[in-house]
Amino acid sequence: MKIYEFAAAPNCRRVRMYLAEKGIDITFTQVDIAKGENLTPDFRSMNATAKVPVLALEDGTHIAESVAIQRYFEELHPEPPLFGRDAREKALVEMWSRRADFNLMLPVGMCFQHVSGFFKDRMNVYPAFGEDAGKRAMQFMAILNDHLSDHEYLAGDYFSVADIGMVCSLDFGKVQNLRPDAEKHPHLIRWRGQLKQRPSFGA
Repeated sequence: MKIYEFAAAPNCRRVRMYLAEKGIDITFTQVDIAKGENLTPDFRSMNATAKVPVLALEDGTHIAESVAIQRYFEELHPEPPLFGRDAREKALVEMWSRRADFNLMLPVGMCFQHVSGFFKDRMNVYPAFGEDAGKRAMQFMAILNDHLSDHEYLAGDYFSVADIGMVCSLDFGKVQNLRPDAEKHPHLIRWRGQLKQRPSFGA
């Protein structure tokens, strides 16, 4: 097995952090999306959407999407459980994972794509749309800060893939200077500092 990734991409980091929490060793092959290596016919034959990461199995199967890759390994290595330990927890983890994707990862990604100029050679960019997306990401940080005022992790006192996805989304915001503020978001900063102490944080 191997994983094709672009190390700087936030969704690739999500997979690396997850595997580090599980203690799973795997080979990584870098795909330089800045140079368009993900747009080649060879890469598209593994993932038609030309996105990273992609997990290549020994039988020739290719699994794309970071959460799908996490779930594959969760089935193989259920301990420690990172998707929830009972029905209630699993639902909360799923809820916060989706909130991370829709309210932080997506708007930050749209801000990056439409404002940074990184993709201007391969897509139409609309800076005003990107700037609005960045504002929506900052608005969600306030909601997140309120939630973390009385929760250790997103799903209460339980560290999960939701925390991994959210912190990778949060840190991705730095590329467009979308950062939590010490005065406005003290609980969000506390939560990130707590995650930073985990060995998986630097994966």
